[in-house]
This record gives sequence, C-alpha cells and structure tokens, in this order.
Amino acid sequence: MQAGKAAAGGGRLQLTMKRGYEVLRDPHLNKGMAFTLEERQQLNIHGLLPPCFLSQDVQVYTILQNFERLTSDLDRYILLMSLQDRNEKLFYKVLTSDIERFMPIVYTPTVGLACQHYGLAFRRPRGLFITIHDRGHIATMLESWPERIIKAIVVTDGERILGLGDLGCYGMGIPVGKLALYTACGGVKPHECLPVMLDVGTDNESLLKDPLYIGLRHKRVRGQAYDDLLDEFMEAVTSRYSMNCLIQFEDFANANAFRLLTKYRNKYCTFNDDIQGTASVAVAGLLAALRITKNKLSDHTVLFQGAGEAALGIANLIVMAMEKEGVSKDVAIKRIWLVDSKGLVVKGRAALTAEKKHFAQEHAEMKNLEDIVRDIKPSVLIGVAAVGGAFTKQILEDMAAFNERPIIFALSNPTSKAECTAEQCYKYTEGRGVFASGSPFDPVTLPSGQTLYPGQGNNSYVFPGVALGVVACGLRHIDDEVFLTTAQVIARQVSEENLREGRLYPPLVTIRDVSLKIAVQIAEEAYRKGTASFYPQPRDLAAFIRSQVYSTDYNCFVADSYAWPEEATCKL
Repeated sequence: MQAGKAAAGGGRLQLTMKRGYEVLRDPHLNKGMAFTLEERQQLNIHGLLPPCFLSQDVQVYTILQNFERLTSDLDRYILLMSLQDRNEKLFYKVLTSDIERFMPIVYTPTVGLACQHYGLAFRRPRGLFITIHDRGHIATMLESWPERIIKAIVVTDGERILGLGDLGCYGMGIPVGKLALYTACGGVKPHECLPVMLDVGTDNESLLKDPLYIGLRHKRVRGQAYDDLLDEFMEAVTSRYSMNCLIQFEDFANANAFRLLTKYRNKYCTFNDDIQGTASVAVAGLLAALRITKNKLSDHTVLFQGAGEAALGIANLIVMAMEKEGVSKDVAIKRIWLVDSKGLVVKGRAALTAEKKHFAQEHAEMKNLEDIVRDIKPSVLIGVAAVGGAFTKQILEDMAAFNERPIIFALSNPTSKAECTAEQCYKYTEGRGVFASGSPFDPVTLPSGQTLYPGQGNNSYVFPGVALGVVACGLRHIDDEVFLTTAQVIARQVSEENLREGRLYPPLVTIRDVSLKIAVQIAEEAYRKGTASFYPQPRDLAAFIRSQVYSTDYNCFVADSYAWPEEATCKL
C-alpha cells in the first residue's frame, strides 16, 4: 500500500504512510475527534482520542464558542493560528464559514497588531526563516521543508509592515496571513504554499531591545550583501520548485520594492502585492464608482496623499485604464497628482525618485494638503501614506463643494492609520461621498435614515484569484495587464444593489466565486496570448480550475480492501 500525502478532495480517500501519534500531530491529516472508529483502528490512533465522535460541523461550533468567549482580537488571532497549527481543514472550514467575520482577525487590521506582538503570539514556526547569514546555503534550507511541491510563496523582509514600519522578523505574520487568504479566499491548496521571512536585521531600536524579539539583533544589512541574498533566494526557489513557482513580494520598503520588481518581473513568476495588488483593488473600486458618477475614468482628476509603492502602483494602473478609454498616456498622466511628505510632487523639486518624476506636474511647490486640495480641486482623493486623520473636515467639505459625488478612498492600514473614517466622510460630504477604505468600518446611518455599508478595498479581492489563475495555467511572467483584468472582473461583480448601499466591492461572502472568475479570466487571456505554459488547454477552463480548488471537508482514510486503491470507497 504505497502512499504519499496525496491530498484529495473532501470526503475522498487520502493515503498516508503515517501511523499513530504522528497522524494527530500533522495538521494536514489531523481530524481530531472526527476520526471514525475504522480510521482510528487502521491508523493506530484508537485510544489516543476520547471515545466520542464529533463531526466537523460540531467542531466548527466548538471553535466558534471559544472564539466568542475571548474579548481581545489578539487572543482571537492566537486561537485561530493555533487551530491552523493542529488542524488545517478545520481552520479553513471555520474561516470560510463566515469570511467577513474572520478576515479582520487573520488579516487586516488584527494581523498588524499580531505582528507588533509576534513574540507573544508566536507558538510554532510556520514557513522558512532565512537570514542574511545563510547565504550559500539557501538551497539546502529549502530541502528541509517537508513539502516537495510548492506552487506559491509569499516573502517579506519585514521593513515596511502595513503602515507600521520596520518590524523585522515580526513581519512573518504577513506572509502567514496572506497565504491563509490564498486558501480561504482563492482555494489555493495550503500545502502547496510557503511563507518566507528574509531576516536581514532591523533598524527598529525598540525591537533590538525587546527580550521577546525572535529575529537577528543587529541593524539591517543593505547593499550588495542584501542583493546577493535575494538573487540566491530566487534562484534556489525556482531550481527546487520550478520556474512556474509564484513568488509574491510583500511589505518591502519603497526603494527595494520598485527595484526588485523591475529586476525580477521578466525573469521569474513574481509580483509585488503592495504595488500591483493594491493598484488592482483601488482601480476596481474606481471602476465601480464610475457607475455612480456616470462618467469615464479619464474625466477625473486624481490626487494622492502619498507617493510610495501603493500610490505609484495605483497611478500607473489608472494611466493604463485611461489609455484603454482612448486618451493618450501624456493626457492620462496630467490627470494625476501626488503629495508626499515634502508636499506636492512638481517638476524641478529636489530629490525626486525616478518613479515620482514620472508624475511630477508643472506647478508651484505647495506643502499643506488642505491648500493643495483647494487648488487642484480633485474629483478623486486617495490616501495611501498611513497618516491617520489626514483627510480633515475641511478637506472633505471642500471635496463635496467641488463635486456632486466626490470619490474618497482612505486606503491606509491598519485602522488607526486611515485618513478618515467612513462616518467622517459621509458626515462632511452630506452623504454624497463615494467611500472606500483599506480597513473595515461599520455601517453608517445617515440623518435621512439611509444606511451605507462602506466598501473595504482589501487586496484579498486580488491576490488569491491572481494566484489561482497563475498557478492553474502556468503563467511564467505576470504583467500589469493581469491586474487591470482583475480590477475589471472585480468591478463587474458589484451589483446595482451593492452600489445603492454604498459598496464599491462585492460582498466578502462571494469572494471565492470572485476569485474563481478572476482566475478563469487570467487563464483565458494567457492561453489566448500564448503565455501559458501548461498544455493542452483544458476544454472547460472554469471546470478545470474549479477542480483544483482546495476542499475544507475532511478526507476519508478508510477504504474497501477489495477495491484498493483505484476504486476505493469511503466508509464514512
């Protein structure tokens, strides 16, 4: 009975060489008290569990009861991560039972808090921790990872975690959280995903003095040594897991993020979620908002509070979207204005990066955001600088004075860094603001009695579907067209009823279906352009991709001995 961990769909047979206590310690295999008597006997775990048998649904109920008993979101995060460590199927069954409820715990905003306290939250290592001192040995380290098939990696160096800055090794919470959403929102198989922390040190003095800090206790290593580490990592990953392995860069500082994306994007299957994923979800919200403002994207003037990875990524994708409407690139660029920590980004201003120069406008230098808004009179205001409260009462009132339906996107994470709240936006624009945020906000009831449900422009609408599509068709390189396509798919899923309720994104409860549609569209375009590498093309792409989706239902480990293994039947 040769067997590997050939993961099958829910309710189907799964073979395993493991027996006894090993089964209960393996989160891929563990079913807790849902193991049947036959399974307990054949896997040699009879007696290692209480005699009661609990279905997966009852186990979900138990987790929910424990979840409700906790009063702190950090404690709830630790509860769910501990569940992921011991019973993977149950963890994802819980997440998908109410994704709108649990996403803020496993991802933004709670994951930011978890990263800040990762020394307390850390229970069991998940993923690989590769340090600057491991140069020359990364290939060997990858061989220590138990899974031989890895199709997606999320990697960070922890230098710019959300809007919280340099958290060093504590940033590992981000790749872990991202990949949990790969599975919960996109159906990518968790055992084919690998979170990676590249620890090159930290410049955060408080962490260097923190007795609970789990990373290297020295300043960040930069320059050639840093680049050599990244080069070796990329080569080692593709050598072990093939050139089709998707590598998502996450929360790198601005300078490295743009530089590494440019360096690797045409050589490996890679993208940067902070630049391209954020761009896609923001543009999706704008495309949906156009159905409210009743005009084209190229009719708008867009002002960004922020000029880093997110702002420049969104700006570039907006230009691409405007070009699709028929305007020239030069005209599109003139519609976009950036504000950084030194003020308005204008031609002739000192010390502008190449990326900022691309969007620098002919204008006098200005520093105060209120004055800039009053002068530029934008119809779209997007905050991505992690400056909490940057959109003041005056700015919001001015936006409402310039525009019948001003578009206000407060996209910074976590919630404390949001440029304004949903309530502030609706209040100071007299309910006319078209609002979206990076972190979730509660519904707001206007004086008129209308209740609005602010849309959360969460990247989880983007990267799970992109990953599923890329992995399914073997796309070797990911260009910006993929992210514009993704934005268009997301916007199409927003119904007229959603728009009337103030939502610019489809309800999170539909996110798996949205991810599947994104994946199918990406794969269709890849086969049409000849950029897919898996052939022949499936006759029914949607059905093929759906068959790749991870099932949260428990597998069966008992088979009819007379039909082993091809026609094995489950005795559940």
